Amino acid sequence: MIAPPVSGARRAGPTRLLLAAGLVLGLGCADEPPPPAPPEVPVAKVIQRDQPIVMEMVGETRGSADIPIRARVEGVLLSMSFIEGRSVEKDELLYTIDPVPFQSKVVEADGNLAEARTRLAKAKSDLDRIRPLAEMNAVSQQDLDGAVAQYEAALGAVQAAEARKVQAEIELSYTRIQAPIGGRIGITQAKVGEFVGRSPNPVVLNYVSLTDPIRVRFSIDERTYLRIARRIRDLEESGERAGDEDSSLELVLADGSVHEHPGRVVAADAAVNPQTGTFTLEADFANPRDIVLAGQFARIRAVVETRENALLIPQRAVTELQGKFRVYVVGADGELALRDVELGPKVDRLQIIESGLEAGEQVAVDTMRLSPGLKVVPVVDQGEKKGAGSKRAGATSEEESGSATAPAESSEPDAAATGD
Repeated sequence: MIAPPVSGARRAGPTRLLLAAGLVLGLGCADEPPPPAPPEVPVAKVIQRDQPIVMEMVGETRGSADIPIRARVEGVLLSMSFIEGRSVEKDELLYTIDPVPFQSKVVEADGNLAEARTRLAKAKSDLDRIRPLAEMNAVSQQDLDGAVAQYEAALGAVQAAEARKVQAEIELSYTRIQAPIGGRIGITQAKVGEFVGRSPNPVVLNYVSLTDPIRVRFSIDERTYLRIARRIRDLEESGERAGDEDSSLELVLADGSVHEHPGRVVAADAAVNPQTGTFTLEADFANPRDIVLAGQFARIRAVVETRENALLIPQRAVTELQGKFRVYVVGADGELALRDVELGPKVDRLQIIESGLEAGEQVAVDTMRLSPGLKVVPVVDQGEKKGAGSKRAGATSEEESGSATAPAESSEPDAAATGD
């Protein structure tokens, strides 16, 4: 039996199936996405430099001498011989109190003194007459003793009258109130025509403030005091004493400007205030242009130490977990490694690293959605690069100001300050 011939369509079937399967496989491979590119991560290089550690304290300006002008005698104010708010010279006449009552006291004291001197002259004459007679026994010893007593009493009366005259003249001089020092005088508390010198009437009439140099009173807390005191003692015991440290204070005014003249500490309290836990100091700053006035808010900056070859990174690069501080270090191959670090004080937006990093290494600044072993493309963070430009500006120490009188608490690393 002869088999029927196979048609061309049947012979082509397997070939078409193979082609269709190959096409399906090819299309399936083309739909698979390529592996994702490594994400770009902003990074910053670890900076190494000598870094001054600056402590900033809050204080208040006052005159290097603030003298109240008091009415030392009672009376009606007759004149005011100055312009309020202007400078006055030492011994310049400021106020005049009605002198008539005190002039009459001086006249009365003069009369009493003249009377006492007359009695003294009579007593002396009597004594001079009796003494020779007593030597000749022409008068009794009792008469001589009486004459001597009269003379001594008259002499004492003269001395008392002279003292009363001096007191009356002093009170009269108090009617002319003069400036005790040169400086700026304030607004008067009494007007011409008022009775002054006895409460409830004005007693303190004004103030004169010496504003060149201007003085700033500020406080530091106990921990800061101990750290600075130990450093000063160490310097003294080692034979070193940086004399310019005392004159390296900066005065920052309320508008953020820095006073053009440096200052130095001129006074310190004898003890720590047990109620506030602060130690009070005062510093003087030259003020020849008389721009800074008493009563202004001010901040004091002082370099407490200089860290040699300090390592600094942006504060945003530090994360905290269960009391441990870590940073993401970007390796040469772009792989992230999580590394433990030990933190030092903060400097502006930077953080000093005590250990755990090397100079020149790169750390990730934006730590969100990062994990160890992740491959990234490092991109230099321009904002952090700009903020790290100055070694001094905005630097703060481990103590940061938190009140109107003292740096409140040490800026120890904490999660809120170092983590994102």
